[in-house]
Amino acid sequence: MKHEPYSTRRNALLKRIGDGVAVIPTAPERVRNRDSHHPYRFDSYFWYLSGFPEPEAVIILVGGKEPRAILFCREKNEEREVWDGFRYGPEAARDAFGFDEAYDFTSFEQKLPELIANRSALWHALGHDPAWDTKIVSALNAVRAQSRAGKRAPGELYDLRGTLDHMRLLKDSYETKIMRHAAAIASAGHACAMRACRPGMVEYELEAELGYEFRKRGADGHAYSPIVAAGHNACVLHYIENNKLLAEHALVLIDAGCEVQGYASDITRTFPVNGRFSGVQRDAYEIVLAAQNAAVSEVKPGAPFIAYHEAALHVLVQGMIDLGLLTGSVDGAIESEAYKPYYMHRTGHWLGLDVHDAGDYKAGDDWVRLEPGMALTVEPGLYIRPAAGVPEQLHGVGIRIEDDLFVTTDGCDVYTSAPKTIAEIEEVMRRD
Repeated sequence: MKHEPYSTRRNALLKRIGDGVAVIPTAPERVRNRDSHHPYRFDSYFWYLSGFPEPEAVIILVGGKEPRAILFCREKNEEREVWDGFRYGPEAARDAFGFDEAYDFTSFEQKLPELIANRSALWHALGHDPAWDTKIVSALNAVRAQSRAGKRAPGELYDLRGTLDHMRLLKDSYETKIMRHAAAIASAGHACAMRACRPGMVEYELEAELGYEFRKRGADGHAYSPIVAAGHNACVLHYIENNKLLAEHALVLIDAGCEVQGYASDITRTFPVNGRFSGVQRDAYEIVLAAQNAAVSEVKPGAPFIAYHEAALHVLVQGMIDLGLLTGSVDGAIESEAYKPYYMHRTGHWLGLDVHDAGDYKAGDDWVRLEPGMALTVEPGLYIRPAAGVPEQLHGVGIRIEDDLFVTTDGCDVYTSAPKTIAEIEEVMRRD
């Protein structure tokens, strides 16, 4: 059934909250300017537990001996549907998404005090949205005002995000299927951009190729603002202007992924604008690719999250020494952080409903250990800005290579497939 993975997650959360009550709202619509709105995107926590796509909705999970999953959503309104499109309405939403009860969203604030009364604890994403914090406090005060009538407000408040973050770290089979689909679409988009690339184009033309391929293949759009950075622009980590010309002898770095049913893919590829790596570009690229291969070999169950970053870092620092960017030993350069002008970020992050997905990286003072079902990126890079002592032929060379991985029972699965080796890239870009 359509709602099965979501109801399974709600049931798992109900067990964790005991006799408590959890309140999980979706995101509001956001005004872009005047009376125009940004395209609507639901809250990731809410979606994880519901799959319900409409704004003005909230989930209430009532724990205890008779647990209930309740949805509040917009009323069915045929007049508004003429203007804004289909609405489920509470009755249809209850059946379609597997809730025990569903009510009109406008009745939420009235019903919340009775739902939290006489419960041991209230779970909510405290501090995430001041407007919702106000609604929660108002409901608590409404219950406290009835104390002489025997009503008792929850005695404990918990931030729900920690519990949900832990759940979201391990992807179920439903999630992995969607994420593989998103990765396949994004991989095709990157290959399409390579084939289309020509000197004299503007960065946004490659961005358009990506967006077209993503949508043509069924993605909901970009998972984040795409980076299309040619030449020196590739040394700006979060460059998103995408409005400069592609010079013939430059490299272009594209960091772009698509979103499918809420789930992100996240791929970076770097390739020569003219389709052929120069000698120095080839040398730098092979260093980053070797660093990624070293990192991938460290992604396995039981390994601390930091292990694959450290593996990539050792290869990158040796490469910096070989290129004449650093002197001395690898260990010395790492200890002194002399490498940081050329590599200043971690080698990856969690991936899922958010491109930088939920979940802690440390448990206390120790790095989280990798487990089967976790999804992450591996993305080493090398960013060489013009500076004293930097060989001129390396000025403005920016390279990053990023893939998406699942941790498996015996290692990992790299499930993105855009062309990556020099031979693969030059073959895709060959112009006969």
